[in-house]
Amino acid sequence: MEGDEPMPVTYASYLQLDELLSLQRPRSDGPEHDEMLFIIVHQVYELWFKEVLHEFDYLSDCLGRRETPTVLHTFKRILTILKVLVAQLDILETMTPLDFLSFRDRLASGSGFQSHQFRELEFVLGHKHHDAIERFAAGTVARTALDRRWSAPTLWDAFLRYLAALGHPIPEEALARDVTAPIVPSTELQRVLIGVYRNDPETTAVCERLVDIDEGVQEWRYRHVKMVQRTIGTRTGTGGSSGAEYLLTTILKPAFPDLWAIRTEL
Repeated sequence: MEGDEPMPVTYASYLQLDELLSLQRPRSDGPEHDEMLFIIVHQVYELWFKEVLHEFDYLSDCLGRRETPTVLHTFKRILTILKVLVAQLDILETMTPLDFLSFRDRLASGSGFQSHQFRELEFVLGHKHHDAIERFAAGTVARTALDRRWSAPTLWDAFLRYLAALGHPIPEEALARDVTAPIVPSTELQRVLIGVYRNDPETTAVCERLVDIDEGVQEWRYRHVKMVQRTIGTRTGTGGSSGAEYLLTTILKPAFPDLWAIRTEL
């Protein structure tokens, strides 16, 4: 009605709590008690993935502007979120194998394997696989997001441009590399990084935060595979994945191999 004042913003309206709290919809009969926990933990994971992608995009922009203090602060935030992601596995592990099996069949073809946001995180870190894109239909939100990440520079590429802008002699082939290709070690680049560590303490701190990110993601992968083994053993995963067998192939694969390789030379 004309002249009516707009509704005031409240805690519930700002956070859209009515909509948010209506999204937990167990499919099991009863429903099974632990299905609510399973849904909430995975929905929270997707929210954190969204935030981490938001922070990685900001981080890349800050690297481009050589805003080192903000870069380091953003790294700290991402690393703190990674610790939360690992801690959430402790909550899932309060669910016994029988608890999970009580509703597992209701997942049908649904699987964490289908999380497009986690695939986006992998792409940002340089683990790009085109078959990950092809699992999603053309025109979907997931496919559009992954197509964009596929052709975009990785965090490593943003870091190399940052080093070059600071005057470090980054090899031209490293700066011009195919951003869709795997990140492979380079002895020439490693010599430059050793020089950074020996002569540029501030930039060394940025290097070390990249190592922290790499280690944090590997820690999450390891804890995730152990949680899966603890819950379903060697069963095939939901959605037809090979479960723990597949997850084992993803651990101990560094995103930034050059920063690990130089450890023996420092």
